[in-house]
Amino acid sequence: MTLLELLQLLRKHLRLVVLLPILCAAAAGAYSVLFMRNTYTASTSMYVLVQSDESSNASSLSQDLTASQMITADVAKLLQSDRILVKTGKQVGVSQLKGYKVDVASETTSRVITLSVTGPDPQIAATAANDMVENVSDVAKKVMSVEAVNSIDRATAPSAPSGPKRTLYVAVAALAGLFAAIVIVVVSDMLNTKIRGQHDLEQIVPVPVIGRIPVTKEGR
Repeated sequence: MTLLELLQLLRKHLRLVVLLPILCAAAAGAYSVLFMRNTYTASTSMYVLVQSDESSNASSLSQDLTASQMITADVAKLLQSDRILVKTGKQVGVSQLKGYKVDVASETTSRVITLSVTGPDPQIAATAANDMVENVSDVAKKVMSVEAVNSIDRATAPSAPSGPKRTLYVAVAALAGLFAAIVIVVVSDMLNTKIRGQHDLEQIVPVPVIGRIPVTKEGR
């Protein structure tokens, strides 16, 4: 099937090609509004201060920096440990922060860690993020060579939701509906065994067509 034939086929079934994407987009939009709750993301950042920072000299600065960056990576992993999640969950009244997503980001060349907590309640998300910084500082000082984990900027309750991305869902549903409509049209055309023109007839009967009988209305 050539591109021109496909376009002609889609034009023949234009109603299906137009209505199915619209219905899919409407269904996705209705579902996202009625059944998907708004989520809010509160973010904070922290700086890991290792014990060797205070006694570092110029000769050992490079080695201390590398070691402290490795400790920072360990602190980032500690933020997502059950010990921190359970303790923070008890503080905010949500068991092990169930229903809240915790994202931690740290670069290998920096001792700054970014923490984001996403959930249905903006105030709980902000409180949980700040409590996690304090909790991880306490644990890190006990089990690692960490002087402190200092908060750079405290998380505040977001005023606008960060999700769900309803516009994206609607667009994806519309594209899926368009693809489904094209598949339905093409498959139905392939399964249709009727002879619809000279081209179909020549493929079935290996003889040339020498004439045509025009279709006329009955009685004329």
